[in-house]
Amino acid sequence: MMDDSLSTTFAALADPTRRAILERLARGDATVGELAEPFSMSLPAISKHLSVLERAGLVTKDRDGVRRHCHISATPLRSATTWLEEYRRFWEANLDSLDAYLTRIQQHPEEQQP
Repeated sequence: MMDDSLSTTFAALADPTRRAILERLARGDATVGELAEPFSMSLPAISKHLSVLERAGLVTKDRDGVRRHCHISATPLRSATTWLEEYRRFWEANLDSLDAYLTRIQQHPEEQQP
């Protein structure tokens, strides 16, 4: 079962605008205005997206005079990656078993029931 922080992280990542903001911040810190530039939405709308990312712990902000600089925080992403990694191993093991089964029946079709 997912804990609350993991649920919050996945909910924040569910929106393509928020993912794009994180992709931009992965290249370096940016102001709210810089983050808003590629989107056709208002600064308040971008601020709402940033608030969701902040609540999830994915983004932090600091103030430099009137400008607010945003930074990406990797900790919640590491937790999500760890959770996803468990399921990747599960599916790889199951797909490996399926592959072995399919290889076996292709090599020995006479052993299969009609």
